[in-house]
Amino acid sequence: MPSITFVHPAGRVQRIEAGNGESAMQAATRQDINGILAECGGNAMCATCHVYVDEAWLARLPAMGGDEDALLDGAAAERRTNSRLSCQIRFAADLDGLVLSLPDRQL
Repeated sequence: MPSITFVHPAGRVQRIEAGNGESAMQAATRQDINGILAECGGNAMCATCHVYVDEAWLARLPAMGGDEDALLDGAAAERRTNSRLSCQIRFAADLDGLVLSLPDRQL
């Protein structure tokens, strides 16, 4: 099963498994990753699943949609060039090992 590595703000690293077709947010909430609130349940309406994608993985992700882009403008933590909503990252075998850093806050 593919895995995702989450890097917490203090540097702690947590690796979890993700199923094909599952979003990174779904995998994170299913496995109780602190720092992913997902208040809207993955409907791209709240930006509380904001993550920073490791630069080495950015080009492998699909392009960001307009709704995601707009939501990230209102994210609680600083928006960066590698900011994404984890609910919009669908997992597949080619993303095995994806590294996502958590921002210091979601609200």
